[in-house]
Amino acid sequence: MSWIQPIIFIIIVSFCIFFSFKRYRRIFANIGLGKPWTPTNTLSERIQQMVLIALGQKKMFSRPIPALFHFFIYAAFIITQIELIEIFIDGITGKHRVFGLAFQSRGILPLYTFVIGFIEVLSVLAFIATIVFLSRRNLLKLPRLNMVELKGWPTKDANLILIGEIILVTCIFMMNTADQALQIRGNAHYPLLDGFAVSKYLTIFLHSFSDTSLIFIERFGWWGHILGILAFLVYLPFSKHLHIILAFPNAFYSNTAAKGNINAIPEITAEIKYMLDATNPAPETNPDIQFGARDVFDLQWKNLLDAYSCTECGRCTSSCPANITGKKLSPRKIMMDTRDRLEEVGANIELNGKFVPDQKSLLFDFITEEELRACTTCNACVEECPVNINPLDIIIQLRRNLIMMESKAPAEWNNMFGNIENNGAPWKFSQQDRAQWTQ
Repeated sequence: MSWIQPIIFIIIVSFCIFFSFKRYRRIFANIGLGKPWTPTNTLSERIQQMVLIALGQKKMFSRPIPALFHFFIYAAFIITQIELIEIFIDGITGKHRVFGLAFQSRGILPLYTFVIGFIEVLSVLAFIATIVFLSRRNLLKLPRLNMVELKGWPTKDANLILIGEIILVTCIFMMNTADQALQIRGNAHYPLLDGFAVSKYLTIFLHSFSDTSLIFIERFGWWGHILGILAFLVYLPFSKHLHIILAFPNAFYSNTAAKGNINAIPEITAEIKYMLDATNPAPETNPDIQFGARDVFDLQWKNLLDAYSCTECGRCTSSCPANITGKKLSPRKIMMDTRDRLEEVGANIELNGKFVPDQKSLLFDFITEEELRACTTCNACVEECPVNINPLDIIIQLRRNLIMMESKAPAEWNNMFGNIENNGAPWKFSQQDRAQWTQ
């Protein structure tokens, strides 16, 4: 009956891949709802940015202690994939530790033992880091991890992933320790592969167990680990932890231009040039033109990729001077609201085959005027984001629509706009009197 496990394994894996693929395809389609956007930096600059930011986690280390613990989990996640490949092959073939036996037959077993031992050490560090992160959220109540926008599902989401990490690490050590104990006893299905770095010391807790019990523990750990990974694969696109995947394309496409640069609106630039010099081409008249963004359709696809890449870490909000001084603005909430509205629009399209107007929009229904007006465009949020998300770009586009399409600007702003239009300066002085302050 050795064929039963591979068949069950293949059915479960196929179902999980199919289900998650549908979800990933929808996310890709949602991002595609945005307007065209083309990066201005070169391919080599983008590759360098991705390697430094996404792979090297360069910006994480602006806060060294949480960065170090995050690195433990990140490194464990990456390196554990080596053992995961072996588990997949074992699951499909019905064999046990195919890599270990292959290395043993070639006389390089110590290399295999070292790799598994290294994974175990990283798993212990990841376990410690996970406990630390759970404590920061739920015991220490770190302010940026307990703000109003994280109430409800976002907090549960973060805790679920951390608890899942603990379960995965526990299953790894159940599998390896029971395996190690069976190897020592000379069980035929568990050939001796030398001692693993951590689990060889844990076998002392299993001396009193029978072979049958050890096999059950080993199989429970093996299935628990692989099912946990598959569950994570399915759950990931519904979670903020999607940044594990999207951090790479987001960093690749992030803008390397100076952060103080704000893109001009081409139609307005053409109008101003024509006003200053009539020999310039006259701007085209377009009664349907819209300035800025009102809904997710009006944003660029890179803005929508930003929204899905958000880690909800809150570094942006904790560095925002408006938020620090008690204003309603939270750059993290801007990204979460954009993602929530995009999900709503995507569900609408999936249900109806096309978007059916729902009398809602990103501006007003999700993000308020008060939030947009509080932004000082200082770029602190952009500077702090560990995966190069740009909340400011979305804020500016929404604010442009609010002022230029909705004519909703504070009275003080309207006075300034009038002065600029009439006097060429923000102050209420004629151009002839502008230099009188020097007297």
